[in-house]
Amino acid sequence: MAYNPMELMICLAARHLEDGSTVVVGTGAPCAAAMLAQRTCSPNLMVMFEAGGAGPILPSMPISVGDSRTFYRGLFAGSMGEIMDACQRGMVDYTFLGGAQIDPYGNINSTVIGEHARPKVRFPGSGGANDLASLAWRTMMITPQDAKRFVPKCDFVTSPGYLTGPGAREAAGLPPETGPYKVITQLAVIGFDEATKRMKVEATHPGVTREDVITNTGFELLWADDVAVSAPPTAEELRILRDEVDPYRYIIGRG
Repeated sequence: MAYNPMELMICLAARHLEDGSTVVVGTGAPCAAAMLAQRTCSPNLMVMFEAGGAGPILPSMPISVGDSRTFYRGLFAGSMGEIMDACQRGMVDYTFLGGAQIDPYGNINSTVIGEHARPKVRFPGSGGANDLASLAWRTMMITPQDAKRFVPKCDFVTSPGYLTGPGAREAAGLPPETGPYKVITQLAVIGFDEATKRMKVEATHPGVTREDVITNTGFELLWADDVAVSAPPTAEELRILRDEVDPYRYIIGRG
């Protein structure tokens, strides 16, 4: 079946959410991935929202993290404090974040482009993103890939990745064995090298060349010895995504 890049990214993200795991999501593609996972590979996935919803069985796509649907048939309706408390306790397996810039170590900028005192562009900032990037076990990103977004150094670090490399997170006081996990783009699935903590391409999508990935990245990537080709969405994944998760094409229509 034909599919667009957004549908592929959502399907790939959903497959990374193991059954029985916990994930904090916002709206948009991460929420769509969580909803798809609940309906396919991970029926016992526990979805959490920053505004306080925990464990809902999402009936349809919420438009904000405080939407009443984020509490539907949930385990509890709490507050941001309780969600962040769960994160501090090590109870959040995954979170999804995004931003205007990301560097080779997975640091994310969602604050400013240019100097902080006199920025060229000012963005909304952290919200709860810094807490989640600091304390969740694994951070994932679904993001467009281009050389302006994938930069050698972020103008401002809103949400920490591996900071400056091996040991830097721990030296800053962040929990060991936490940090960036996967970056899923319209071109590739990118992980992080265990030794250097730099981005490493693990798979390219069907029809995407190595040159396509290199051209759309503002720094040198590492490459796995055996770079896979991403498995395209199945007919069932696309049916659920289009008919149940996002029938009005709020998210997948952007692809």
